[in-house]
Amino acid sequence: MRRAIVMGGSYAGLFAARVLSDHAEDVVVVEPDVIGDDGLGRRTPQRHQLHALLSMGHTQLERWFPGITEDLVSGGARLGEGDDVQFYLDGRLKAPVAGARMLGATRPFLESHVRRRVEGLRNVRFRRGQVTGLLLRNGRAVGVTTAVPEGGTAGETFDADFVVDAMGRNSPLQDWLARHGWDTAPVDTMRIDLGYATAVFRRGDELGNTVIAHSSPGPASGYRPTLTEPGALAAVEGDRWSVVLAGYADHRPGPDPEEFLRRMRRCVSPIRTVADTSEMIGDVKTYRFVESRRRVHTRLSRFPGGLVVVGDALASVNPVYGQGLTLSALAANALGAHLRSTPSPQAPAWDYFRLAESVIDGAWQLSTAADLAQPHVTGPYPRGYRMQKWVADRLTEASVRDAAVNERYMDVVNMQMPPKALTDVRFLARAARVLLSG
Repeated sequence: MRRAIVMGGSYAGLFAARVLSDHAEDVVVVEPDVIGDDGLGRRTPQRHQLHALLSMGHTQLERWFPGITEDLVSGGARLGEGDDVQFYLDGRLKAPVAGARMLGATRPFLESHVRRRVEGLRNVRFRRGQVTGLLLRNGRAVGVTTAVPEGGTAGETFDADFVVDAMGRNSPLQDWLARHGWDTAPVDTMRIDLGYATAVFRRGDELGNTVIAHSSPGPASGYRPTLTEPGALAAVEGDRWSVVLAGYADHRPGPDPEEFLRRMRRCVSPIRTVADTSEMIGDVKTYRFVESRRRVHTRLSRFPGGLVVVGDALASVNPVYGQGLTLSALAANALGAHLRSTPSPQAPAWDYFRLAESVIDGAWQLSTAADLAQPHVTGPYPRGYRMQKWVADRLTEASVRDAAVNERYMDVVNMQMPPKALTDVRFLARAARVLLSG
């Protein structure tokens, strides 16, 4: 194809641009924000929060940007393996997983490295602008219009053979399509009323080789911190700890540093140690996430050709499970598979949406099943939910005690395997033996 347009230059948009660079002569990324060398911008406050890069997300990062892990570590990121990565349930350290591997880095640091890689591609260029409309002709997307963000003055019009919506969960694309007479994609939602907060601390040798420590409530305690506060820490660039705490409804953490430290001291040992021994740097950054949301384009009977949706514009799920960055990378895989099939520009990208939505469905299934356990979340409940929850609770308990059970369990959590991997008969039998022996 001659030209592709990516509307939005955040993580999902950067991955889409990388994929499109293999198929288009000219790739234009239109981004309204001013993003500095530190990877921070004014329009996405959630970038300040601690983001997890799941194992599958790390694998895909290396697939599309070979050698980037080495670059990140050289720049100060930490790569945790084996015992460097610790997961706690109700304050109990889970059985070790020998192959555990996670990267400790802030999202701005990670995203700035990805952006530099994309900017270095010969056929990719960036334009600062706010996309103001989609151009459609003969049933397909043929370009976009832009404006200068400050003041909304006229910008540029780009013609295109392919357009990607990477404008985030508040993308106006569906409104634009409705104005052109197209049906909007059906939306599934689940209100969760989550709040989380992140603070940064100076890092010394207080935790030895620890890179990641994650604390979550178990089936017995639910979301209320009766046993331990839910939260996580990561050793990140700049010899710092990044610590995030989370809570639902009335238990959402606030911006007060002393309250944040008090909550840290009710958490697991690594997080308590940082609260007691390390200096907090800067302010506590808070963020509220009201509902999980996904748009299901395959429920439509028609859709413009030459147009796809990626990232949070497609699905935005509870961030405490760390799936967002990985879903963006897996959507890039689906986009690559679609483009390799040499699709007709007039035809809707149904095969892309089927592939992307199959991955999203697994993430949605995991996150919403856990969210439904919270007393303030009112559904909708899937058929057989009570039995599914009972089984999931038993598997969670077995994963604390047994390394083999935890390895499969964490493969699903890290999106390396689909949720159905937890229904394998031999796996269930091992989990049952573990529970019966204890």
